[in-house]
Amino acid sequence: MVGDLPNSFQRIRSLPATIKARYQARHAEPTLSLSQPAHPCIRAFALLAVTLIGSWLGLVVLGGISEPVGPMNTRMSLHPSWTGDTKVNVSPLGALVLDSHDGPLRLQVDVNALDPVRAQTLVKHPERISGLEGEVTHDVRRSFVQLGATSAGAVLIGATALGLAVYRRPRRALAAGGLAFVLLVASGGVAYATWNPKSVLEPKFSGLLSSAPSVVGNARSIVSDFDVYQQELARLVTNMTKLYDAASTLPAYNPDPSTLRVLHVSDIHLNPAAWEIIRSIVSEYKIDVIIDTGDLMDHGTAAENGFTSSIPDLGAPYVYVRGNHDSLSSQNSVASRKNAYVVDNSNSVTVKGLRIAGIGDPQFTPDRSVAAAGDPAEQAAGQQLAAAIRKQNATGHKVDIAIAHNPVAAQQVDGTVPLILSGHLHHRDITTLSKGSRLMIEGTTGGGGLRAVEGTTPQKIMASVLYLDRDTKKLQAWDEITLGGLGLTTAEVSRHLPAEVKPGASPSPGGSS
Repeated sequence: MVGDLPNSFQRIRSLPATIKARYQARHAEPTLSLSQPAHPCIRAFALLAVTLIGSWLGLVVLGGISEPVGPMNTRMSLHPSWTGDTKVNVSPLGALVLDSHDGPLRLQVDVNALDPVRAQTLVKHPERISGLEGEVTHDVRRSFVQLGATSAGAVLIGATALGLAVYRRPRRALAAGGLAFVLLVASGGVAYATWNPKSVLEPKFSGLLSSAPSVVGNARSIVSDFDVYQQELARLVTNMTKLYDAASTLPAYNPDPSTLRVLHVSDIHLNPAAWEIIRSIVSEYKIDVIIDTGDLMDHGTAAENGFTSSIPDLGAPYVYVRGNHDSLSSQNSVASRKNAYVVDNSNSVTVKGLRIAGIGDPQFTPDRSVAAAGDPAEQAAGQQLAAAIRKQNATGHKVDIAIAHNPVAAQQVDGTVPLILSGHLHHRDITTLSKGSRLMIEGTTGGGGLRAVEGTTPQKIMASVLYLDRDTKKLQAWDEITLGGLGLTTAEVSRHLPAEVKPGASPSPGGSS
């Protein structure tokens, strides 16, 4: 017993150190080592994060290539993206976006400049233009192969280097590099599987294409500077169209001078800027026929009828159907103008070989003395138009296009004509109805009218160019033109094809008639 006392005293003296050590161990900050995570899920997540970040850094630093494509000097690179696609930047004019593929990588092509020597060679020797298609195809294929090899090396180097910096273990770093390569190959497989050759026929162009007009602040400054604004807005359309026309001469297009071009406008709502826009589009696109699906006026008063005086100067025949903001007086004013055609009461007109039938809106909503009849009145008007079209078709006078302001009325014509145009909603909507007719609802070409400046965000200005085969009158394609509202300078043109039109099919929209 006595012999155990020294040991007991020794244990008692060591108690404070033991307690201190246990306290420190219990309250110590947890440590996490990326080289040896505590859980397999954490280890896998950390490896994936290192791989993705390293791959992205590799693509940014080492992934781009500079290659000539035809007479242009370009830089190509891959970038992470949720939607894929191909983006062609034409600095400083804007960008061309193609829905070329899906997947986590977007192909970006920056057009730096035209090579002066090659460009002058083409100008001096036009016969070489015929061989440009093959040259461009060869250049693009060569560039894609080189970009793929460069990108593979870039992600390998980026992921491996970051893995080595984080883990400090060669095996883990090589695992990150290998995973990066697998992900790149998988992304390429997704892009190949979803490759859309039709995308080159349906480009979307956006950007500032001319010197921007002064920022328009309030309604008072808009009115005082309206003439300047109209000219600048029209010039914006002109410059945008010229560049878009250059893009539309890509080899995938087969220009056909016999294509019939129809400009669809709607809901101008007394906005004089719309006339300048329409004139510019008519001039640049060589429009054959303008179709206005109503709401030309705002209140339909006699004082507004002078607004129609610009119709004879638009540069193309003007076919009009009455909207719910247009009175009979408004309709008569349009009919009195040279080069204008009014369709109402199910009558039809033939303009440039197109037979167009329509019916005016049965409701004049600014007249508060009459209760609005709603959709039943629209349906009845549409059924009246459908019956008249069937009668004309039976006599051999086939109607090509039916027009009505309200889509509710327009839907009643389904099955009697291949194409139906309407407006009223102030936004675009295109659908194929149950009996096969295609209904195209146009947005507001007047940006909702001058009342649009009352809100914080102006409504966009919209119009569409429809390309029809001159013989069959079938829709071949259409361009959607969208401009920023009052005081804005953004512009966008996107081309669309019906599902039944195959890429490269002839005829397709293109050259001037």
